[in-house]
Parts: sequence; C-alpha cells; structure tokens
Amino acid sequence: MRVDCIGLYCPEPVFRTRKAIESAKMGEIIEVYADDPASESDIPILVRKLGQELLEVKKEGEVFKFVIKVVKEVE
Repeated sequence: MRVDCIGLYCPEPVFRTRKAIESAKMGEIIEVYADDPASESDIPILVRKLGQELLEVKKEGEVFKFVIKVVKEVE
C-alpha cells in the first residue's frame, strides 16, 4: 500500500498513516511519502505507539519515505 502525503502538513500525514495502518492486513507493507519536516519524527512515533514495525526511513531530496510493516491489529 502506498500513502502519498506530499504537500500535506501536520497533522494530515499522521492521520493518513494511521488510517492506512488501521485498514491494512497483518503482514502488509505500507510505504508513506511525505515532505512535511515534522513527519521525520511524527511518523516513527506513531508507528511505535501503534506497535508496528518501521522497516526503513529514507530521505530523498525533500521527501521522506517510511516503510512500515503491519505486525499487529490496531484497536
């Protein structure tokens, strides 16, 4: 699943990432793309809070790419 948050600012990338995690199946990989500087810290915090696995964080130019593996259901 790909979540495109480019051009969106806090808190929208976090809301969209959470919604994607909640709708994903166990084991699914989610790629989140965001250019909001706050995303660099906000999305990893959200992933940890929800008990998911952050596989990768990469910055390409102004865009952050977060790769998240859904390892448990979110209630």
